[in-house]
Amino acid sequence: MSEGVVTFLLTKLADFLVERGKNLAGVECEVEYISDELEFMTAFLRLGDTMEDSDPVLKCLVKKVRDAAYDTEDALDNFSLSHVSDRGHGIFSCFRKISRSIKDKRARRRIASKIQSIKSRVISISESHRRYCNKNNIMIQGSSSNSIPRLECQRDALLIEEADLVGIEKPKKQLIEWLLGSKTGREVISVVGMGGLGKSTLVKRVYDDSNVKKHFKFRAWVTVSQSFKREDLLKDMIQQLFRVHRKPDPKGVNSMDYNKLRSVIHEFLQQKKYLIVLDDVWHPSAWHAFQHALPNNICGSRILVTTRNTEVASTSCMDSPDKVYPLNPLSQEESWTLFCKKIFQNNICPPHLKSVSETILDRCEGLPLAIVAISGVLATKDKSRIDEWEMVHRSLGAGLEENDMLMSARKILSLSYNDLPYYLKSCLLYFSIFPVGNRIKRMTLIRLWIAEGFVKGKEGMTVEEVAQDYLNELMKRSLVQVVKTTTDGRVKTCRIHDLLREIMIAMAKDQDFVAIAREEGITWPEKVRRVSIHNAMPNKQRRQVASRLRSLLTFWVADCNYESPVRKLFSGRLRLLHVLDLEGAPLKEFPKEIVSLFLLKYLSLRNTKVNFIPSTISQLKNLETLDMKRALVSELPAEIRKLQKLCYLLVYRFEIDSDDRIVGDSGSPMRGPGVY
Repeated sequence: MSEGVVTFLLTKLADFLVERGKNLAGVECEVEYISDELEFMTAFLRLGDTMEDSDPVLKCLVKKVRDAAYDTEDALDNFSLSHVSDRGHGIFSCFRKISRSIKDKRARRRIASKIQSIKSRVISISESHRRYCNKNNIMIQGSSSNSIPRLECQRDALLIEEADLVGIEKPKKQLIEWLLGSKTGREVISVVGMGGLGKSTLVKRVYDDSNVKKHFKFRAWVTVSQSFKREDLLKDMIQQLFRVHRKPDPKGVNSMDYNKLRSVIHEFLQQKKYLIVLDDVWHPSAWHAFQHALPNNICGSRILVTTRNTEVASTSCMDSPDKVYPLNPLSQEESWTLFCKKIFQNNICPPHLKSVSETILDRCEGLPLAIVAISGVLATKDKSRIDEWEMVHRSLGAGLEENDMLMSARKILSLSYNDLPYYLKSCLLYFSIFPVGNRIKRMTLIRLWIAEGFVKGKEGMTVEEVAQDYLNELMKRSLVQVVKTTTDGRVKTCRIHDLLREIMIAMAKDQDFVAIAREEGITWPEKVRRVSIHNAMPNKQRRQVASRLRSLLTFWVADCNYESPVRKLFSGRLRLLHVLDLEGAPLKEFPKEIVSLFLLKYLSLRNTKVNFIPSTISQLKNLETLDMKRALVSELPAEIRKLQKLCYLLVYRFEIDSDDRIVGDSGSPMRGPGVY
């Protein structure tokens, strides 16, 4: 889970060495050493994603690597701040230059001391993790053992989902109709949807249907999973097919390579009507590994694919695009039926539990896996005590780690996260920042990703286009859901499933990625990088905690009256802040402390009562986004033209008058730099 953190830092280290290398006399070699060691550890962290939950030693090592990465980032950003130049004229400028020279020398000594300390820690971590790998033979056996927990999760999913699913008859009927269709050529049928919807269960019911068995004499079910070995799966397919034909396996099958195995299957099925299920296909490459082994004959053969990835579905069904079945969540009525069936005798909910049951069920959002898992928890509770049921609802997020049934659900959905490339992991974790039920604006999300440094430009593409590709990839993997589209079909708002959001919150907490302040008086973890405030005011933090923050986001309901406490948030020396989102905060004035946040890239005052932007905003030399939609600001200071990095200046409504001024909502002129 920490691979993304370290890989992100490696990119930052490389950029830093290019930009600041000449100012790092004496420590440049140390920074390069840390970068090299962290790069080596990245491979180790990939293994940690699949094993750290079951290995406390590995979990401890992963945390040490992550902490070292965070401390290195802090040191680099603090060094950047120490080089903020003062400008002036005359004798005062001279004094400032002398003062700056003294400060630069002190800053170099501090950064040198800090980097040396981090280097010593990295050396110690490297030695520990190499001892661990050698002792456990990790590097040799890691790749083969990775598939074990994933396959176990796949079997767990099937067992959980098999338990009295409802709403399965309609999709089952449609799939059987496609399978038994009259077309003589080979057809590929795909069932696609997020984890936990019951894709495998549905297809298993279809596969075992008596009419399907009669129609296809030669059948095989192959669970592909994430870490598949194509040779092993082809051998499994051969065994299933030859068993049906009551023939012994081909001689020497265990020693055959991929091409030979593929030829055996292709030759055996060439003149036969067959049905092959490829269950849990994660990537198009997995589909390509099997498609050429299965002959495209004229016997009416069928291939049935289940996947979480819409790209796999479209690739496999390229010749029959109308044979893709998107499996949707259960309806409200179907969800209630399944819920009651799992918990209550006679499938009837007692009246005194109806309200709390409906509230809990809403959190499941029609996901069968979630309904069955939470039902298993509630089935153990006293049905005469409503307080026990309400406690389950309040502690649902924490319960993901405390209950075996919910832990299984978490593992199944976590597979999708573990499968992501590092640059998408941080993007998905970012959804944990937003409140439950929040419909997230696409462009707001993209601008935040960019400001956080998650998005790097590619040749021939803008960073906005790259970020849009990231979002598209998350949607392809059935992780992000489209809520609303524009008239021309573009995504306007999006969200993630509530259970997946709770899982992302738990992961983000483990990584110090974000702290969610949902209750009065909550304190922040010492090394947390982001804080998201949901209608609550945290306690005043220790200075070293606040000084580590990179992002502070607030989410408020209407009619809050917290202006004074909100302003106190800035008394904690938030000097490393990159993102400050105060949308909807009960502010009437622009907090003067903001202009000292030199590293700030993203500032949102949307939907506040702020009516004036000071000329000192020109000090925010790194500002890329200034969002003032639905604020009361009617005029921008001329100094805003000095913000050379400003890409997005967002106002609710404006026009350009005859003097080339921006006129805002109130009708008075808004004077800006010409970027809107």
